[in-house]
Amino acid sequence: MVNWALARRLGWRVVLRMEDLDAGRVREGSDREAVDILRWLGMDWDDGPVYQSRDLSPYEVALASLLERGAIYPCSATRKQVEAVVSAPHASDQETRYPGIHRPKGGQYVADASTPPLLADDEFAWRLVVPDGPIEFVDELKGPQAIDVQAQVGDFTLATKAGLPAYQLAVVVDDAWQGVTDVVRGDDLLASTPRQVLLYRMLGLGEPPRYWHLPLVHGRDGRRMAKRDDAVRLTTYLQAGVPGERVVGLLARWVGLSEGYESMSAAAFADRLDVERVAYDPPCFTEEDEQWLSFTEA
Repeated sequence: MVNWALARRLGWRVVLRMEDLDAGRVREGSDREAVDILRWLGMDWDDGPVYQSRDLSPYEVALASLLERGAIYPCSATRKQVEAVVSAPHASDQETRYPGIHRPKGGQYVADASTPPLLADDEFAWRLVVPDGPIEFVDELKGPQAIDVQAQVGDFTLATKAGLPAYQLAVVVDDAWQGVTDVVRGDDLLASTPRQVLLYRMLGLGEPPRYWHLPLVHGRDGRRMAKRDDAVRLTTYLQAGVPGERVVGLLARWVGLSEGYESMSAAAFADRLDVERVAYDPPCFTEEDEQWLSFTEA
């Protein structure tokens, strides 16, 4: 909603992109569900929907460019092998750092007749040779950032053993060719941003977009809302006949546009939005919030 409101206030175009490359997690009909929810909340878009899975050639071109420069290499290590090499696994839910099991000596891979295909193999993934040192960028809400990708996750995956482009590569390629100038998303993806900035540079795609990272909603247990909170899915309220304006009103309360509960249209949300007032602390979905959303029209 904040993304859409900023776009309508600042004259951006809105791209509706279906990121459907992770076949194991894509649920049948989830694209139609997403469209229904956006319309229910009063949002529209200018381009799309565009489905990533319908044309893999742009990702293969990007991989070929990196391969030609020796900037990626094939890796057959399994998740268990990676974790076994790491002496102290992370206590958080973040990725385990790749310890360079198959990283080529000198940090540059030379392709030859034995080089596996880029997007058609069930044995090898492709990893990026990530340089040492912090990668700097400016978050429009959180300010200057400097994250050492090599120290954090190591050489990360750009193409999977399933023969599909990984998230980090796919969004960079798509953002570039779709002309995306601003990315507004949850701050769980803040750590992904330096990887995407790095790919922009290595692929010669010009200036990366501006990034805006918003806090995620937490449940009453203090953890961020996730699949375990199925009972409070937006679809549940849509199917129950709850007006979308009540959801928008709750979002407005969370981002500081109103102090109490009030129904609000998407257009009114956009008119009132002041990003400088958006709180950085994650909002909590309270019992009062749930009661507000449980209302249905007679």
